Amino acid sequence: MSSSDTDDAPDGGEDSPLFRRSGGPSSSGGAVADVPVSQSLIKAASNVCFSLFVLTVLVVTVVAVTYQPPDPWFQSSAAITTSLSRVLPNSTFLVPDDSLLPTGEDFNSSSAVPAPARDDDDAAAAAVVSTASAAAAGNRTCDPNAPLNCSDPRVLAAVKAFNARAFSRKSIVFLSYEAPVPGPKPGQCDVAWRFRNRREKSWRRYRDYRRFSLTSGDGCALDIVSVGKFRSGTNAARRPYPKGPKRPRVSPPPVDAEINDTIPVVGSEAEFKKGKYLYYMRGGDHCKSMNQFIWSFLCGLGEAKFLNRTFVMDLNICLSGAHTVDGKDVDGKDFRYYFDFEHLKESVPVVEEGDFLKDWKRWDKKKGPGRITVRKVPSYKVTPMQLKRDKSNIIWRQFNGQEPENYWYRVCEGRAAKVIQRPWYAIWKSKRLMNIVTEIAGRMDWDYDGLHVVRGWKAQNKQMYPNLDSDTSPDALVDKVTKLVKPWRNLYIATNEPFYNYFDKLRSHFHVHLLDDYKELWSNTSEWYNETTTLSRGKPVPFDAYMRVIVDTEVFYRSKAQVETFNNLTRDCKDGINTCNL
Repeated sequence: MSSSDTDDAPDGGEDSPLFRRSGGPSSSGGAVADVPVSQSLIKAASNVCFSLFVLTVLVVTVVAVTYQPPDPWFQSSAAITTSLSRVLPNSTFLVPDDSLLPTGEDFNSSSAVPAPARDDDDAAAAAVVSTASAAAAGNRTCDPNAPLNCSDPRVLAAVKAFNARAFSRKSIVFLSYEAPVPGPKPGQCDVAWRFRNRREKSWRRYRDYRRFSLTSGDGCALDIVSVGKFRSGTNAARRPYPKGPKRPRVSPPPVDAEINDTIPVVGSEAEFKKGKYLYYMRGGDHCKSMNQFIWSFLCGLGEAKFLNRTFVMDLNICLSGAHTVDGKDVDGKDFRYYFDFEHLKESVPVVEEGDFLKDWKRWDKKKGPGRITVRKVPSYKVTPMQLKRDKSNIIWRQFNGQEPENYWYRVCEGRAAKVIQRPWYAIWKSKRLMNIVTEIAGRMDWDYDGLHVVRGWKAQNKQMYPNLDSDTSPDALVDKVTKLVKPWRNLYIATNEPFYNYFDKLRSHFHVHLLDDYKELWSNTSEWYNETTTLSRGKPVPFDAYMRVIVDTEVFYRSKAQVETFNNLTRDCKDGINTCNL
């Protein structure tokens, strides 16, 4: 290189830090040319940034494809409150609304007794088996040819051991057993027990009784030859009718002795005047959908709890036409047909409106120290915070305005929404209806899969649900369900489709069960019929559409594999077009 070339090199020539020599001093003329360090750094930075961009795009794409927002119906009561508050900006509910709003036993409530862990149940089952074996081995003086005596301790031990093995991997937790009683034939014993279901988050107990055929086994042990199905051991069941030649025209008290939904009464005048009450006059929520009734009713209970008062409730409710066969509203329904009044009165202080008004009229004095003080609240705009320090005996909220100004739940909107907590834990579904749920699930031995098919008015509304009708057609159901459920499984279909034979094509692949297959559970010879007739003072109670929704949905909740309409069967959104991301 000439001196002139060296002098022309910028920034100090070869010794400049902006140049890098790829070869040594003795490199040949074919060596790689010098590359600026700044360009190398810029190129490396560009490659890193591009790699990060590609990685970010991949991550966002995967999340967008696989992410599903959590369903608030299967979360806490706070989540469902937030969800409903979010969809009520204009203080109105979707009409018609024939869905089922979850209640307290569907949530992980702190008031419910927690279900024992599965490992604990399996350990307990193993312990039962060991105990039964030890009991059989300890009795060496038995006569294997002697007739079976159902009062023999070995009978109950054998039944416990069998149940521990048969139900160890199902959702049943055994709580207590009753003494075995003889069956109709020699060698048969009927045994009753109480249990709870892990899939139900309440502490409710249910009853089952089955018929066992036993024979002598090795040594002095007893072997179970055959077992009847759910509630087949009728000799161990409690008789619904008293013995004797005369029977009352109205059915006797309910067979389920654990149901106690009698109406609480105020014992004395002094007790009545000492109490503090919150009384909601009937408003625009009357004869609206059951979901709106629950939402408004829980608002009243929440305000009563905030004010530390007893809530005055009307047991007579109106069933909206959305839940009736003919589409007409039906007034005069008893709250206890649908919900657990016993659990409600144990959870929050309530009194029945009719008895309350009678006591108020009887014990109120117009003047003097015995006068019952009343504060009338004409508008929902008077917030619960403004009533917190009120000393009146009765706070009487009146809802005389026009809809939606006269809806109960308006009280809990605005600033009040931050302080009023709806007591979701206080509302459970009726134990009488849940007994039907248990019966249906028990007849399938709690070993079944569930299919939820939503049709009805949604399938007819092509604007909100353009694909639902075709996606839930018989052929489409066969094509999709056979890929999601194993063949010849018990398949319970919860649906609002009125035509019984609509699902016949699925019967070629599964053991199909529909709610109408169990009509005898609410017929005029059923336990449910006797109990509800007692509540209605001898008047038969129809098994209406909302009761069907409760039973249908709860049986579906207890299934193993669950196939949902808006998660598995159709591309439409649950609340209509363009609502999937709301």
